[in-house]
Amino acid sequence: MPTFTGGVTGPLRSRVFVATMRGVSKPYRTTSGPLFAIVSSLAAIIISACAETSSTGASPPTTVTAVPAAEPRPVASAPAVAPAAASATAVVTPDDLVGKPAPDFTGKAQDGSSVHLAALKGKRVVVYFYPKDETPGCTKEACSFRDAWQDIAKTGAVLIGISADSAESHKDFVAHYKLPFLLLSDPDGKIGGSYGVPFEGHHQRQTFVIGTDGNVAKAYRKVDVTVHASQILDDLTHA
Repeated sequence: MPTFTGGVTGPLRSRVFVATMRGVSKPYRTTSGPLFAIVSSLAAIIISACAETSSTGASPPTTVTAVPAAEPRPVASAPAVAPAAASATAVVTPDDLVGKPAPDFTGKAQDGSSVHLAALKGKRVVVYFYPKDETPGCTKEACSFRDAWQDIAKTGAVLIGISADSAESHKDFVAHYKLPFLLLSDPDGKIGGSYGVPFEGHHQRQTFVIGTDGNVAKAYRKVDVTVHASQILDDLTHA
């Protein structure tokens, strides 16, 4: 029975071994027989042991601890803006013309006379712009001035109505309602434009009270024809 003094000297797949016989030592290759069976068994045992050692000596699997996601910090919402409280009273912006010299003009009246504003300095003058002769609102306004005319005349004021209508239209309008004051024609809106009165073929309804110094004392950019004559009379009486 031979005894083994060597072992595997290469990859096990080559099955090359060195056996030492009593009295004789030489390398030889074996691939079968009892010796091969023994060697194969030893190789299997060695492989198994190596596998166990590798498995036992392997680094333990890394344990990954899940880090809980940080809770999102609540974002402070912008405070709701409270709606602005409605103003108890409307803010009145002073008119740009008030306190300044009234824009001068010259126009033709319904009776054919020429009216020059600068020539009326020293008297209070009321200049009212209106859209059109014979229309309901304009008729109401003109007739209200007519009805208050005696009181207006007592103040020494001059009342002048201006629209884009022709002198003939004004003449008929005056005759129809027996208006005791002058009406001037401003067909292109030039006179009204100098007072800031909007014009789109006809004038917007606005009124200006001019003092004896020739300066604008008051401007009505919005007019209520139902009370306007009494407003003007109050302005002339308490001026």
